[in-house]
Amino acid sequence: MQRELSIQIQDGPSSTVHLTGQRLTLGRAADNELPYPDDPVLSRRHLTIEFDGTDYWVEDLRSKNGTVVNGGKLNGRHRLRLGDRIAAGRVTLVFDDGASQAQHTVVFVPDDDFTTIAASQSTDLDKALDPGADVKRMKALLDAGRELDANRPLPELFSIILELAVKSVGAQRGVVLLQENNVLAVKAAKGDEFLIPTAVRDQVMELRNSVLTGDTSQDAALRGSMTIVAQRIKSLIAVPLQTKEKVIGLIYVDSPDIFRPFTYDDLTLLTVMANIAAVRIENARLAEEEKEKEKMSEELRRAAEIQMNLLPRSAPQVEGFDIHGFSLACRSVGGDYYDYLPIPGGKWAIIVGDVAGKGMPAALLMSSLQARVQLLTEQADELGNIMTRLNRAVSASCPGNRFITFFLAIIDPGSDTVDYCNAGHNPPYLLRANGSVETLTKGGPVLGILKSFPYQAGSVSMNWGDTLVMFSDGVTEARSASDEEYGEERLLADLEQVRGKSAREIGEFLYEGLEKFMGVAAASDDITLVVVRKP
Repeated sequence: MQRELSIQIQDGPSSTVHLTGQRLTLGRAADNELPYPDDPVLSRRHLTIEFDGTDYWVEDLRSKNGTVVNGGKLNGRHRLRLGDRIAAGRVTLVFDDGASQAQHTVVFVPDDDFTTIAASQSTDLDKALDPGADVKRMKALLDAGRELDANRPLPELFSIILELAVKSVGAQRGVVLLQENNVLAVKAAKGDEFLIPTAVRDQVMELRNSVLTGDTSQDAALRGSMTIVAQRIKSLIAVPLQTKEKVIGLIYVDSPDIFRPFTYDDLTLLTVMANIAAVRIENARLAEEEKEKEKMSEELRRAAEIQMNLLPRSAPQVEGFDIHGFSLACRSVGGDYYDYLPIPGGKWAIIVGDVAGKGMPAALLMSSLQARVQLLTEQADELGNIMTRLNRAVSASCPGNRFITFFLAIIDPGSDTVDYCNAGHNPPYLLRANGSVETLTKGGPVLGILKSFPYQAGSVSMNWGDTLVMFSDGVTEARSASDEEYGEERLLADLEQVRGKSAREIGEFLYEGLEKFMGVAAASDDITLVVVRKP
């Protein structure tokens, strides 16, 4: 029985996921099977889709904004039927099979208020002009509308705007200038060595006025201008490229023609054309910015996918130990790192690290750190020496404004002793079965600062019922909507409530507690937690 989820993201791409019977979760967190980190409406874990052997079920995971199924709010679980539509945030899922998918591509809906009106009219606007109108100028505006309505890249658009401007008023030269970083930059030009008086520029850019001089020799403000005299300019027009909010640039044209000076009609025509052009430029700018954002978003999504594949998919089965861990990036990618690595002698290294900073730079450092750790742990050596060599390697390549907190523990299925080394990381808690709590602090400073520092390993016993909890500062420094910090005391209090539970139960309880504490507040740092128990 083949089943699929057709996924459509609002204003985004569509995709299809083939269901295999495995449990799927959807949410903002990167470790969901269906992660959408850029959707602010989604909870970190928003909903789940599960197969009970016969049917697929969807269940809302106590999300803040809820889940909608077939137009109604989802309460409890819902057995999915072909064609069911699930909406969460900006994501819509359609439960389907491959055969019926095409039927849902187009949906026809009744609308009693809709009426059809048939009409016909001439599409040849040139012939539809009022014979009494100024045909030349009206045609120029129509040409401008047609040319500027086409979907063109910005560089081509500037050239077309200039060509239309020069042609419409019969100018011999012209230039399009656009405001960029408080400087008027040339975007298109016909002619060269434009010497535009600052008085003209200021009238256009600051006062939003169109400027016309039909005869510069008769203009008191310009006839003494050496720039005008030197260029033998007889007539000029400068108009603002103006949107509703601001002036984004100007169009300037001039001519030495003494017999055909620019007129007020030319000024009006060019001003209207400039307004049309300004709106088109802004729309093109926004489209390019949106395209760039989409490209960046897609690159971040792929980076997040790669990073998630670098983290362990599941905890190892180590005799005598119960292990569970997870990591959630506060952005698409993050700098937190945890791992389980086999080392010589049948032992396992349990690792938690935190690169200072967030986003792509931290993620790149995290990937580099992971490669070095894997290489060093493959070599049989004392733990303090491993950490000393790791710090030396990190210090050689780590930027001056970056560092890494790091904790490494080695568990041995044949021993109750756990060796560890702490490089400036939040001291993990060792919760004893008798109710006492110890912190693991022995080691040295953060990685990447003191290149030659010798690290020292510590050792602690873990007996039946003891639990080791490793975490990044994104856990204890998480903040609520009222800006209250989660803190170590609250973490210890929550751990006390699940004393004796399995590693997974402890991890999930702490995660749910963090979500409830933060409420609508977004995580300001990556969150990582690893729990190791001796059951």
